[in-house]
Amino acid sequence: MTENKSLNNTRNILESVFKGIQEKKGHHILDLDLTRIENAVTNHFVICHGESSRQVTAIADAVEEAVRKETSEKPWHREGVQNAEWILLDYSNVVVHIFNETTRKFYNLEGLWADAQIKEIEA
Repeated sequence: MTENKSLNNTRNILESVFKGIQEKKGHHILDLDLTRIENAVTNHFVICHGESSRQVTAIADAVEEAVRKETSEKPWHREGVQNAEWILLDYSNVVVHIFNETTRKFYNLEGLWADAQIKEIEA
């Protein structure tokens, strides 16, 4: 039962994350399902990018608000808010990476985790 509750919570967080990103017009939204990868640090990476640091910040704020409204969860950890080139929101089973386009291309997380099950989410 606990595993089922955790799975439902993860799904609810993912849906809220997608909603927040879509609300602020985030680009090229990907859900990397890492559940079948041994020793992965989380179950899902969600990756997207914005066109400016202002949009990256707005996406991060919208994600936090949507997740808090829908699930009452707050991120365990936040990084990158100061420079807004790469903001990370860690919800334990779901880690959200919000990049500016240049930083996203440079780090290429989707390439590094290419063995994950990758699903594109409509913007």
